[in-house]
Amino acid sequence: MNQAVAIVISLAYILGLVSTIVPWGIYVMLTVGLVLAIIVQQGYRQNLRRSTKIIATPQQKINSEDLLRNGQFPDLLPKRTRKSLLNSNWLWITAGAIAFVASFYFLVRVPQPSIDDVSKIIPVDRDSQQQQVVTVRGKVLSLPRKTRSQKAQLWLNVTQVSEIVGTDGSANVHQDVTGKLYVTVPLLHATGVYPGEAVAITGSLYKPSPTTNPGGFDFRAYLARQGAFAGITGYKLTITNQERTNTWGLSRIRQRIIRSHVSSLGVPEGPLVSAMVLGRRAVDLSYQLRDKFVKVGLAHVLAASGFHISLILGVVLTLTKSLSPGARFGFGILTLIIYVGLAGISPSVLRAAFMGLAALIGIVSQRQVQTLASLVVAATFLLLINPLWIWDLGFQLSFLATFGLLVTAPPLMKLLDWLPSGIASLVAIPIAASIWTLPLLLYVFHVVSPYTIFVNIITAPLVAVITLGGFISAIVALISPYIGGLIAGILYFPVRVLIEIVNFFSALPGNQVAVGAISIYQLVVLYGLICGIWLWRNRPPKVNQRKKKKFSLKFWQWGVVLAIAIIIIPLWYTRASVFQATILDSSQEPVFVIQDGRKVTLINSGDENTARFMVLPFLRQQGINRINWSIALHSQKGLSRGWSDILNTLRVKIFYDVEADDQKNYQTNNQPVLDAVGASRADYFTLVNNQTIELGSIQMKLINSETPIVEFMIHGQKWLLLGDVKLPEQSRLLAARSFPQTQVLWWSGNKLNPELLNIIRPKVAIASSNSVHPDMVELCQENNILLFWTGRDGAIQWTPATGFQTTLESDKVDSSLL
Repeated sequence: MNQAVAIVISLAYILGLVSTIVPWGIYVMLTVGLVLAIIVQQGYRQNLRRSTKIIATPQQKINSEDLLRNGQFPDLLPKRTRKSLLNSNWLWITAGAIAFVASFYFLVRVPQPSIDDVSKIIPVDRDSQQQQVVTVRGKVLSLPRKTRSQKAQLWLNVTQVSEIVGTDGSANVHQDVTGKLYVTVPLLHATGVYPGEAVAITGSLYKPSPTTNPGGFDFRAYLARQGAFAGITGYKLTITNQERTNTWGLSRIRQRIIRSHVSSLGVPEGPLVSAMVLGRRAVDLSYQLRDKFVKVGLAHVLAASGFHISLILGVVLTLTKSLSPGARFGFGILTLIIYVGLAGISPSVLRAAFMGLAALIGIVSQRQVQTLASLVVAATFLLLINPLWIWDLGFQLSFLATFGLLVTAPPLMKLLDWLPSGIASLVAIPIAASIWTLPLLLYVFHVVSPYTIFVNIITAPLVAVITLGGFISAIVALISPYIGGLIAGILYFPVRVLIEIVNFFSALPGNQVAVGAISIYQLVVLYGLICGIWLWRNRPPKVNQRKKKKFSLKFWQWGVVLAIAIIIIPLWYTRASVFQATILDSSQEPVFVIQDGRKVTLINSGDENTARFMVLPFLRQQGINRINWSIALHSQKGLSRGWSDILNTLRVKIFYDVEADDQKNYQTNNQPVLDAVGASRADYFTLVNNQTIELGSIQMKLINSETPIVEFMIHGQKWLLLGDVKLPEQSRLLAARSFPQTQVLWWSGNKLNPELLNIIRPKVAIASSNSVHPDMVELCQENNILLFWTGRDGAIQWTPATGFQTTLESDKVDSSLL
C-alpha cells in the first residue's frame, strides 16, 4: 500500500474515533469524505491543467481531460501530479466510510455494566444515608498504591458478594456477580498483596458520583473509562488463596528493583529513580515530590514513555553496532520486551514500543523508516486494540509530543543552527513538544507553567543519565539486588541535583499561571492553526518558483500572535465582565466564591482536601491567580487548614479572620494558617461582631462570629449565611432579633424554627449539605421557597443574567427566580 494512502486511511480511522465527542459526529465524517472526494478531484484537475500548459509545445497538444479518462501521462508531466491522480476520489470516499465505521466501533466498545455487574446491587436512591456493608471476593488486578489520604488503592475483579447489612436489613449470602471494583483499604491490610491473589474485602459499597464542582475531577467518568461502575471503601482485607503466587511475577520483579534502589539511595532519591525507569504508576513516589515535578513541567519524566524506550534502545543498538542486523534486531526486541514488561502495559509505552519495533525492522531490512508514517500506523494499531484510548490523556499527550518532535523539531534545529548541535537539540526538543501539547494541557488543566521549557533544557542531561543508569541497575538488580544497588548509588549526585532544581523552580512565584477554561472550539481552532502553519511550511514549491523563506518566517510569527489572541482575548473579556457568585459543594464548612470583574472574594477554604480538590481547581478553571479578599468564617476554630494550600498557591491581598473566644488556644491550633498568611505577605485583619466591610461592590456584615451568621449585599439583594445552629440556639437568637429579612437563605440543611422562616422570608434557600431535613423540604414547598442543596445539585452559581444554575442536572422547573 502507498505510504500516503496508509496515512490517509489511518488518520480517517483516528478522526472517526475523535468525532464521537459529539452525537452527530458519526455522520459528519462520512459527509466530509464525500466532500473531500469532490474538492480534491477538482484540485487535481486544476493542477493537471496548469502542468499540461507548462509542458505543452506547439507540436504536442495535451488535453488534461483525456489524461484523466485514459490514465496515460507523458513523461514530461511531473511525477507528483501523475501519482496524485490515481483513484483519488475513491480514496477519500473510502476514508469517509472508514471514519464512519470507526465511530460505530467506538460506541460498541464503550464499557457498559452487565446484567450481573456488582454495581446493580447498589440501591438507585442516592439520597439514602444507610451504608451497604458487604464482603466481596475476587482476584486482585493491580499492585496496591498509596493514595493522598494515606490508604491503599487497588483494582479487584469481583466474582462474589455477601451483603452483611443491606438497605432493607436483610443479608444475601454468596451472590455471584461480575465486574471491576475500585478498592481502597487501610495501608497495613494491603501489605504483601500482589496481582493475581484471591482476596475477600469487607466494606461499604458505593456508586461513584460525577463532578459536583466546576473544574473538579469527574470520578464516575474516570471509573467508567477503566470499565468499573462501583467502588468499595474497605475496612478489612483477607488473602483467601492457599498457594502463593509466582515469586518471579512482574509485580514482584518491580518490587525487587524498587527495594534495590531505595536501599542504596534512600528516600526520596530511590523511589524517584525507580519512577523514572518504571513509571510513577509502579512506584509509590511521594505526592509532594510528584506535585513539584508537575508544577515545573517535568511530569513526563515520571511516566514510562517514548523517551525512555528511545534512549534505552539507542544505547543497545549502539553497543551492538558491530553485530549482524539479525543479532541487533534480537537484542532490540529483547530490550523492548523487558522494558514493556517492567513498565507495564499503557498506551504511551505501547506506542513507543511499536515505533521502536518499526525502527528495528528498518535496521534488519536496511531501509529507512518513515517515522511520521510509523507514528500514525502505531497509533491506529493501538486504537484498533482499544479505541477507548483515544480519550486517554496519556495517549493523547504521548502522540502529540512525539508528533511535535518529528515535524517541528527539525525546522527549529535549522533556526538554531548557529548553536552547537547538542545545545540546539536540547532547546528544540522541549519547544517542539510544548507547541503540540500546550493547547490540550490548557484545555484539561487550565494552567501553564512559565518555566517548563527552561527547566526541561537544563535538566535534560540529568534525566538521560539517571534514566539510563537506573535501567542498567534495574537489570542487574534482577540477578543481584546488592550489585544493582551499588550501581544505583552512583546516581545519587545527579538525582540530588535534579531534586534541588525542581525544588527551586517549584518555589518561585508564578510557577503555575491559571489561564481559565478554554472551549472545545478554541482547542480545535488552535490545533487547526498549528497544523496550517506546519502544512504551509511543508507545502511543495510551485513550478519554476522558489520558496520565499522571509514570508514563511513572518507567517510563523503571525501564527504565534493569532494563537495567543485566540486564548487571551476571550478569557480577558470574560474576566473583565463577569459577575458570578458560586457556592461550592464542600463536605465540611461552606465555601463561597464571588467574582466581581477582576476582583475576587473567597469565603472559607475547608480542609486540605477541600482546598486542593475543590477550591483550587475551580479557581484555575476561572483563570483566577489573585484573591483580593479572603475571609475565614471558622465554624470550628483552627480546623480550616485548607488556607495553607491556597495561600501558598495564589496571591492574597487581604486576609480577614474572625474573633475567637479562646484566642490563645485558637492561635495555637491555627498556627499553620497564620504562618502561611505571613509568608504570603497578605494584610491580616480580625473581624468583630456587627462589623461591616466593603468587598468591591459587595457589602458583608458579620452578625455573629460564633455560629456564624453573616449578611451579604450582592447586587441589591440580601444573602444570609446561617451556620449550623441547633433549635435551642435558634430560639435564643430569635429573642435577640439576630435575623434580618433576606432574599437568599444559605444554611447547613438542618431543621430550622418555622418562626425563623417567617421572619427572614427567603425566596431561595440553599443548603450546603448532602441532604436536607424532611421538615425543611416541606416548609419550603408550603412557602413557595425555591430549594437547592449541594448534595443533590452540586455547586450553585448565580449571575444577574441567568439567575441560579446548578452543576448537576435536576428536575426543577425554574431556577432563575432572581
